[in-house]
Amino acid sequence: MEFEEARREASRLTQRIVELQDAYYAKDALLASDAEYDALIAQLQDLETRYPELSGEDSPTRTVGFGSGELFSPVTHAERMFSLDNVFSDDEMNAWMDKIHSTHPHASYLCELKIDGLAINLQYRRGTLVSAATRGDGVTGEDVTENALLVPSIPRQLAGDGHPELVEIRGEVFFTLAAFDVLNHKQALAGDKVFANPRNAASGSLRQKSEGKSEAKKDVVAQRLAALSMTVHGMGAWNDPPVATQSGVYGVLESWGLPVSEHVTVMAGADAVLEYIRTFADTRHSLSHEIDGVVVKVDQFDVQRELGATSRAPRWAIAYKYPPEQVTTTLLDIVVSVGRTGRATPYAVLAPVTVAGSEVERATLHNQDVVRHKGVLIGDTVVVRKAGDVIPEILGPVIERREGSEREFVMPQHCPDCGAHLAPAKEGDVDLRCPNAQNCPAQVRGRVEHIGSRGGLDIEGLGEVSAAALTQPLEPAVPPLQSEARLFDLSVQELFPIRVLVRDADTGEPKRDAATGEPVIQTPFRRKRQKSDGPYDPDSAAFAGDETWVPSKAAYELVEQLDKAKSQPLWRFLVSLNIRHVGPVAARALAGEFRTLQAMAEASADQLAGVDGVGETIAQSLREWFEVDWHQEIITSWRRAGVSFEDAAAEDAGESQPLAGLTIVVTGTIPGFSRDGAEDAVRRAGGKPTSSVSKNTSLVVAGAGAGSKRSAAERLGITIVEADAFADLIQNGPGSIAL
Repeated sequence: MEFEEARREASRLTQRIVELQDAYYAKDALLASDAEYDALIAQLQDLETRYPELSGEDSPTRTVGFGSGELFSPVTHAERMFSLDNVFSDDEMNAWMDKIHSTHPHASYLCELKIDGLAINLQYRRGTLVSAATRGDGVTGEDVTENALLVPSIPRQLAGDGHPELVEIRGEVFFTLAAFDVLNHKQALAGDKVFANPRNAASGSLRQKSEGKSEAKKDVVAQRLAALSMTVHGMGAWNDPPVATQSGVYGVLESWGLPVSEHVTVMAGADAVLEYIRTFADTRHSLSHEIDGVVVKVDQFDVQRELGATSRAPRWAIAYKYPPEQVTTTLLDIVVSVGRTGRATPYAVLAPVTVAGSEVERATLHNQDVVRHKGVLIGDTVVVRKAGDVIPEILGPVIERREGSEREFVMPQHCPDCGAHLAPAKEGDVDLRCPNAQNCPAQVRGRVEHIGSRGGLDIEGLGEVSAAALTQPLEPAVPPLQSEARLFDLSVQELFPIRVLVRDADTGEPKRDAATGEPVIQTPFRRKRQKSDGPYDPDSAAFAGDETWVPSKAAYELVEQLDKAKSQPLWRFLVSLNIRHVGPVAARALAGEFRTLQAMAEASADQLAGVDGVGETIAQSLREWFEVDWHQEIITSWRRAGVSFEDAAAEDAGESQPLAGLTIVVTGTIPGFSRDGAEDAVRRAGGKPTSSVSKNTSLVVAGAGAGSKRSAAERLGITIVEADAFADLIQNGPGSIAL
């Protein structure tokens, strides 16, 4: 890029960044996600590195925040408030620590969570709060003292005694996730603005003016402020602190009654710092509030002073930003999908966008009330979040980007798959359901897919595409399965002619070829015949005389896998019958108690409810399921095909229970076992498998790829059993292996 082109690009980037800052800091408007803003800053920094003459003192890369707005009086901080520089990878983090280590080899590092909130500066004189201000441009902020006094975790008077003449305490004001959900629900009910994320809500709440409002409006303001939280993370002006480290200051602040994070840890080296970062990358969604990374600071004040600061950020602190989990994109449409239980679920169709490392085109909206609650219109720019591996979620619209062409979503009155009238299952239900449970193609497809799932009969080859092929094919006109009753009677000849339109797993909408835009069609159970196949066998094909196509290997394997599945344990069949509320835990308990499906069918509701882990709701659901005629047809048909619905007689009590009383986490790859198989083995040996590591965990079995669960076990001092000892563990118990 030539200089003149670079100058024009730098000017464009600067204008856009200032526009975003003005919207966010002065108007509480979110016009771009953090990731988009960070990318713009990075592009501008790159240009200024290549052409230093483009970097002026007023460049956004060298300034903090956006100054004070017009709503509040300006406050000058006694000591400047800085921003933080960012890193986005382990390599960048290592490079930053290597640079510090080269001049200060004995430096230690304080690690804390980067709460996604609003920075605040609290000024205390002799222990009494005299002002609370936003960061502003780092020198001057906005006076929000009146509002800050209504935040419960901001004390008007510090605890203890011996307070300095003047001290500035820096912290972060934020909404917990629970408080944010309550706030947005109230906003939606009142017809007011729904906030896109907790940080924007925190900023909008702390920067409210009560002056001139009615008493009712003042009460609303006070309620929002009372729902805010604060955590302190440092100090500004303090002439003579009694400690020599950042961590020591936190101890002092805590003794004064100020809220300090429980997750602050001091580390000696890079490996420990990176492990802290990875741990919270894995567990961030279990926290009560949002974080967007980890802040790492040199702990010793003397080293901090020697390292100094740039015009906008200290050299002794850095923010490690996690991959963005919030982005903005366009809501192209809202479609309704019917699942295996008949529930009609609206799904957002999004302009493709990358979030949390994967491309997203769909997001759940749960039901029509959630659509209304979130305040989104078709055509909106929306904020999308993907937390870990869960289904992406729309947080809300970016109202400032509306152009007037957006339109409201209207929930359909009829099932998109069978035309039945949608209605609540019972009075007071929010969800609408399709009542045609027996014959609705979408419900049959969902139930068949559930039967093949890991929690059901675990049938390899009976997944999303094959379930759709068997229940909603393009050809033949009459699908092989109009209900799940004939599942175990399927033949290769029935599978051969199937052509199926590939559909999205969530919405049921047809998938289209990215290049042509045409619907994607598959023939999952047939293939073109090759010369090497040998003589043609007309009995293996569905079309007499057709020598072009023959049944695929997948067709033979599915029929074979269905035959093998007939010998699965009773609890898996119980799950596969798609009885409402009956999942693997309740199914195991019921199978263990009654041993046969017939015994369950003959049991009273009280007898069923008396089983540990079942209860009245599941018992009533079972009784209702057994009373439906077409459910009995499924049982009869499956029995006729060879399913016994019985378990072997119980083994003698106490026999072969080497893991009795132990709670065990299995993580990573265990040779010779699937994840479900390993957990079943633990149960058969008398142990209790669980998915999360806690102080109540007895043992952790760790294979390749164990990751954060191994780390958590090490941190808690829990015994770790290596994968190659698992077979011995379940056979002979923990006493048989070297721990």
